[in-house]
Amino acid sequence: MKLQTLLAFCLTMPCIVSAQPKNIIESAKAKSDVALNLDPASPFWRNARVVYLSVDSNGQELPAYRTELRSRWTADSIYFLFVCPFQHLSLKPAPDTAQETYELWNWNVAEAFIGSNFQDISRYKEFEISPQNEWIDLDINLHAPHHEEGWKWNSGFEHLARIDEAKHIWYAAMRVPFTSLDSRPARVGNTFRVNFYRTEDSGTNAKEIMWQPVMSKTFHVPEHFGILRLVERK
Repeated sequence: MKLQTLLAFCLTMPCIVSAQPKNIIESAKAKSDVALNLDPASPFWRNARVVYLSVDSNGQELPAYRTELRSRWTADSIYFLFVCPFQHLSLKPAPDTAQETYELWNWNVAEAFIGSNFQDISRYKEFEISPQNEWIDLDINLHAPHHEEGWKWNSGFEHLARIDEAKHIWYAAMRVPFTSLDSRPARVGNTFRVNFYRTEDSGTNAKEIMWQPVMSKTFHVPEHFGILRLVERK
């Protein structure tokens, strides 16, 4: 009987593993806000849960560009760290890191789309950072004819980026105030509708790498976003 029980358990294991949701990321609580850093092994980031941006818009795996994403949160802010292996970067000439760069999405960036309105999923926020630490934030309203006009909004988010040429990896970190995302106080169990993206190279060699496949030529398909949940520390 013991052998039969063990065999039955082993046969059900693949089902148990496959049943784990792939569209949920958990952001682990941190004791307090910290200065942004780009080291995944630092005390702040190593206690974060990890998911990967590893597919194109149709859900096909892109193993050469598998991008690590970590998240933490505090009473005031939510943090994200992108670790982006690259082969060729498309960078804007003469970068300006002091002011917002309109149409930054025409070059390589890491992006976070975050919405707290579950009644109207066409309203959410967009945050972008380039490998050169250029930035833009947008208040997206897909009901408007030109939702790009949301770039005039200012979230007050902090950002940091650097390129490691030797390892062919670039890093981007952001700290986003909860007040720019949600009217609720931050607490364990709060959820957000999210998706994460990065771009690589340009022209015919361009790649779009994402967490949840959008099944479209545009990233702005909130029906295909996943869920971010605020959880306690490990």
